Amino acid sequence: MLGVRGGFVTVPGTGHGGAAHGPNVRWLEGLSPWPTEGFGLERIRELLVRLGNPERRFAAVHVVGSNGKSTTARTVARLLAAEGLRSASYLSPHVEGWHERLDTDPAGLEHAIERVRAAAEQVQATQFETLTAAALADFAARGIQVAAVEAGLGGRHDATNVLAAGVVVLTNVSLEHAEVLGDTREAIAAEKLAVVSPGATVIVGEPEWADLAWASGAARVDHPGRSSLALATAGAEAHLGGPLSQLPQHAEELPGRFERRGERPLEIWDGAHNPAGVVWLLPRLPDRDFAIVASIFADKDADAMLRALAQRGSTLIATQSTSDRSLPAAALAELAEPHFARVETVDVARRAVERARAIAGPDGAVLVTGSLHLLAELSADE
Repeated sequence: MLGVRGGFVTVPGTGHGGAAHGPNVRWLEGLSPWPTEGFGLERIRELLVRLGNPERRFAAVHVVGSNGKSTTARTVARLLAAEGLRSASYLSPHVEGWHERLDTDPAGLEHAIERVRAAAEQVQATQFETLTAAALADFAARGIQVAAVEAGLGGRHDATNVLAAGVVVLTNVSLEHAEVLGDTREAIAAEKLAVVSPGATVIVGEPEWADLAWASGAARVDHPGRSSLALATAGAEAHLGGPLSQLPQHAEELPGRFERRGERPLEIWDGAHNPAGVVWLLPRLPDRDFAIVASIFADKDADAMLRALAQRGSTLIATQSTSDRSLPAAALAELAEPHFARVETVDVARRAVERARAIAGPDGAVLVTGSLHLLAELSADE
């Protein structure tokens, strides 16, 4: 029986979480998370050629979308494993350690990076390109038969768009990364569905994207529902070409997705990082007055997120992660003022959580949210 919490995470370049890092992981952390000459597939393709094209040695289910990708991808892999296939998943970002992304342990991650490091240095690969190549090469070396692979950013120019996957899952589409993907949901959906290869089966979590999936080259389009479990089940069955031998009741559990933390009766950490993520979160929260700790990236609609979060709490502790994308705590607090009865600014994330716990008291409710990067940093401090 599978169980669910949610999705693995930190943003590229954090280095937070997990065991003490070996030399290859420390080298990885020093790489740029972003390309200096624009997005494209040239470097990752050249890197994979130098590695013998490991991506051609296993089948893939490619998971794209705005929210829920990690949970869906990990659940696909676990469902296929239960059917007797050697399967694995590649996720991004992570919460508790880089190894989460490659579905391995810290020692396995160190070895996987060592396998690709020389070639990655030769082509000057970015951090995400290196991680992606490490995952694909590691899966091939492990004899994986099918990998569930989560796209990092969009789809068309994402490093994972080298797979020619037989199954593509589009979880949902929100306005995000407009400077890269486009300023409408339709444009963003087109960028995500650009990963579809002719003849692929496409699973959509939102029915409005079915026509676009057909136009992108799909041979079959299914809409099984919006939940990660429904999407993962449909994706696994599409790969199998038939029904699962046993239907699961829950999706896979991952850190940072509606996760109970701490020793108090009610402390929830959730990596909702955009308005759609907050909309998913709110109805799942108990009807309590939460003391909320939040850090939000500057490129997100922070005002909409704060306005929604105020439905579940009268107190907001504004903080910030170490990412240069994070809104300064003072700026976030200023945005929060119209929505919360009480707003405080605590620059250091760990101290912000401590302050929320003190305000809530031993029996009160605490919610930590707004950024997966925030949760990763807090996990590293525990």
